[in-house]
Amino acid sequence: MTESQSREVPTHSSSACFHCGEPVPAGAHYRIVFQGESRPACCLGCEAVAQTIIDSGNADYYRLRTDLPKTPEAALEELKNLKLYDLPEVQASFVKSEGEVREASLILEGIVCAACVWLNERHLHQLPGVLAADINFSTRRARVRWDDGRIRLSDILKSIQDIGYHAYPFDTSRQEELFRKERNTAIRRLAIAGLGMMQVMMYAVPTYLAHEDTMSRDIEALMRFASMLLTTPVVFYSALPFFQGAWRDLKLKRAGMDVPVALGVGAAFAASVYGTLVGSEEVYFDSVTMFVFFLLTGRFLEMNARKRSAEAAESLVKLIPAAALLLPGYPESRQDETVAAVKLTPGDHVLVGPGESFPADGSVVEGRSSVDESLLTGESHPVAKHPASLAIGGTINLESPLVVKVEKVGSDTVLSGIVRLLDRALAEKPRLAQLADRVAGWFVFALLAVAVAVAGIWYVVDPSRAFWITVSVLVVSCPCALSLATPAALTAALGRLTRLGLLSTRGHALETLAHATDFVFDKTGTLTTGEFKLLDVEVLRGDREGALAIARALEQGATHPVAAALRDAEQEGALDAEQLSYVPGRGVEGRVEGRVYRLGAPEFVNGAPDPGRFPHGVTVVGLADAEGVLAWFALGDATRLQARQLIADLKSLGVSLHLYSGDRSENVAALAAELGIADAHGAMLPEDKLAAVRALQRRGAIVAMTGDGVNDAPVLAQAQVSIAVDQGAEAAQAAADMVLLSSEIGRLADGVRLARRAQIVIRQNLGWSALYNALAIPAAAMGYVTPWMAGIGMSLSSLLVVLNAMRLSRISKA
Repeated sequence: MTESQSREVPTHSSSACFHCGEPVPAGAHYRIVFQGESRPACCLGCEAVAQTIIDSGNADYYRLRTDLPKTPEAALEELKNLKLYDLPEVQASFVKSEGEVREASLILEGIVCAACVWLNERHLHQLPGVLAADINFSTRRARVRWDDGRIRLSDILKSIQDIGYHAYPFDTSRQEELFRKERNTAIRRLAIAGLGMMQVMMYAVPTYLAHEDTMSRDIEALMRFASMLLTTPVVFYSALPFFQGAWRDLKLKRAGMDVPVALGVGAAFAASVYGTLVGSEEVYFDSVTMFVFFLLTGRFLEMNARKRSAEAAESLVKLIPAAALLLPGYPESRQDETVAAVKLTPGDHVLVGPGESFPADGSVVEGRSSVDESLLTGESHPVAKHPASLAIGGTINLESPLVVKVEKVGSDTVLSGIVRLLDRALAEKPRLAQLADRVAGWFVFALLAVAVAVAGIWYVVDPSRAFWITVSVLVVSCPCALSLATPAALTAALGRLTRLGLLSTRGHALETLAHATDFVFDKTGTLTTGEFKLLDVEVLRGDREGALAIARALEQGATHPVAAALRDAEQEGALDAEQLSYVPGRGVEGRVEGRVYRLGAPEFVNGAPDPGRFPHGVTVVGLADAEGVLAWFALGDATRLQARQLIADLKSLGVSLHLYSGDRSENVAALAAELGIADAHGAMLPEDKLAAVRALQRRGAIVAMTGDGVNDAPVLAQAQVSIAVDQGAEAAQAAADMVLLSSEIGRLADGVRLARRAQIVIRQNLGWSALYNALAIPAAAMGYVTPWMAGIGMSLSSLLVVLNAMRLSRISKA
């Protein structure tokens, strides 16, 4: 038979469904058109699924498949293996594209321990075309980047299925469904193990207590047979995940944590069955059931604790409401209709009532109210909204109805961007986590070698004890606690930071922030509000209105607060500028109505204002043409309310403080004196700031830089850890490791405290894991630990690590 013949579609009878192979009910008239021929279908579902596969260009599935699904459910499951996930319209909702590079957030089913994460990451990294694959154990979410020209998403999903797991595009409802499914399955397995353990103990205890003359051999044999029957479902149902995981690891020639557990349970059960059948004294049914029960109890408690520790991070994705009130005829008609929030498009108008969440990003076109942005930005006070105000999807309207024009939906919203950055931070592993994973990867091989050595030694010393001591050694060790030590703490800490309004976008940010020795601040928009207002104008030539119109034209595309103040100061006499040339930290040059003008710092316009003309501490900007200065503009902004307390808090934490700004030196000196910052420098260009930070780093400083402007981007990238203010320029946020989402700059000190506490918790977890294994394995090898005690120890070791990490998420004030 040729290869092509072996791959033909399996033969269908006229009464068999073309898609799933099930019998077609009498009277059914569902048809599937394949290669121009009409094929029968058993139900509307198979008809729709098959036609979708064929119409989407994947008809070869039916030509190439070698078997039919075993059940209708399996028929639907086969959709996961097909090319449908490669279609652009399907990927639009969960894949971010950058040329040929794609990035998707997936949820993995079947992850039960840290070893599963390690296995999946290793497997994905070996696929050609996969650029990055990071999985967060607490949330079960994977961030996968790949080159679509080399590998398709369907191939990645299929490769995950090949090693015994399932991956789906992430959405909150599926995640909740997966957690409920895992929890219910865990409860059933735990219940069977618990009942089996109690019943086996009822038979085991009398045999332990009975003397030779009080229990006959027949009764003892009967009790052992009963124990064997009761232990069988515990081993083959409750302990099934351990055997599945071990088999999966062995097929891939790897040794995960399930391997020693499965060896211990399987060997103890097999030896006990053999002992029961031949009448031997050595049976371990009670130890087997207790061991499985305690292991499952530990995993169940750990699963719930992990779920709670990840709730802060996961709560963000639930902020967008499922439905919205669309005003299709606005403004002519106020008739509304309820639609799914995912169906909204830019340009739609929606009505948001009091107590309701905004379904997308947009701008207010009607109404006045206040909005609670605390869940998203950490802003503790309601924010006033009026026509032209920006509305962020997921925030809550508090007082009055608002009509909002939708501007951004789906992956383009602020909330989606925050979730994407948080996913990246949760998925990226800091150095400690990478080291722990490498150690855990070799730990199991070392454990198996130790178990073989222990078995050999005890076989010589006391053969009767060799078996159960070896089982105890296999069971008592816990590399999962080692791998969990850092991710569990990071998940809890990053979730808490997000609630405080400080978003970490890089995996290393928290660790580096904890070790930061020097904080470098920009002035405008960072320690001050950045909300500049025009205070005064000194006109040297021409008139005030003309000078302001030229200044506004020159600053028409700039994002700096000074530019915004000049644009807002005058709304009449609009002019256009061309040939604009920006000099970071200095100013802008451009042509307006045929003349070349410069706008910027006094040295940039080749002039100097009258020193007595403007009050001390304001920012002075000059406007000049080829003949000299035309006007001086005095602008000022207020110091942030929490700036003084932030500086005091950072000083109390032992951090050195620096103020590097492009503003005038006298303005910088005045702010530094007000806040108590000793090292302050003004009139700095971006390269000057960069050189100053490098000088600090050469002296051994670990620098944390906070800024908000385009000119801060290079120095933000140079610092070991960088924090951008959310209201700042996008270039600054792109270069930063963390983003302050609210105006409450005092949260930075809370972030440092929390980062330091997280490092303490991580060290505690790693120390506990190492100490536990250093004590437990030798104790088991010397015969002091029974198998059921080993099961308790292993479970409690992982559980303690997760519970200790959860303390970070419960800190009321960092």
